[in-house]
Amino acid sequence: MGGIFLRIPEKVRFAVAGAGAGIANGFFGGGGGMILVPLLTRWCGLDQRRAFATSVAIILPLCVCSSVIYLFRGGLDFMLALPYLAGGLIGGFVGGKVFKKVNMVWLRRVFALFILYGGVKALFF
Repeated sequence: MGGIFLRIPEKVRFAVAGAGAGIANGFFGGGGGMILVPLLTRWCGLDQRRAFATSVAIILPLCVCSSVIYLFRGGLDFMLALPYLAGGLIGGFVGGKVFKKVNMVWLRRVFALFILYGGVKALFF
């Protein structure tokens, strides 16, 4: 399957990966990274570590875009979001510092557990 996608021009693959992440963020308010990381590794040929880091850089503007749309449609409460933003900033800083030190096998496993957890929550709760 990967061979078929590798015949598609690189910029088109990148745009499709970004569009998938943008759609996920728009629909669900997040989750684009779960789409991007596998696409960046398989379709775009990035190694796992670069795919995780690139995903973070791509998700920021997508989240800003989705937030603006939610704000104008009345679905965003900044005051409610502030404690999560503060925690997220601290967690992002710590995660970024620890990222290079974590073995990729464990990083993939933890990522897979988060995906499974989200899937189970979405299906059953």
